[in-house]
Amino acid sequence: MLLPFWTSLLVRTSAWKVLLQQQGVINDILVWLGLVGDGDRLVMINNQFGTIVAMTHILLPFMILPLYSVMKTIPPSYVRAAKSLGATNWTAFWRVYFPQSVPGIGAGSILVFILSIGYYITPELVGGTTGTFISNRIAYHISSSLNWGLAAALGTILLAVVLLLYWVYDRIVGIDNVSLG
Repeated sequence: MLLPFWTSLLVRTSAWKVLLQQQGVINDILVWLGLVGDGDRLVMINNQFGTIVAMTHILLPFMILPLYSVMKTIPPSYVRAAKSLGATNWTAFWRVYFPQSVPGIGAGSILVFILSIGYYITPELVGGTTGTFISNRIAYHISSSLNWGLAAALGTILLAVVLLLYWVYDRIVGIDNVSLG
């Protein structure tokens, strides 16, 4: 799980670019398996699909590590006690284990959300023109089109959305309940 942290973000993004291109490794394997024809290779780069796949790989450790640290502190005796009282595995998980995992889910979610909001490199390299995010549009209007008013408006919209989602998150999970272990 920590292996992706040992390599640069730019290297990981470039690797996804190589894997997802039409003459890339994934399409070659699909052609070799006979799932797609050589002329019908999938377009998995320069679109939103490629951006989401690459960002999921890059941001997944930021979700799993807080979740793991919280789940590790939950005593297994709680689930055993629920089972001894007649609960099924499914019921014991959803009524005992999952509610105690919610702070880790909340911490991981807010961490991934904060990191992904300002993501710039991966959508720029893998997403092309159709897989860009609002941070790419803001950077474009600041540096290339010099439309600072539109960049400021997009930044204000982004801030409003972030504050709204933060408010919803606080209502559902509660900021006081966020735990990293």
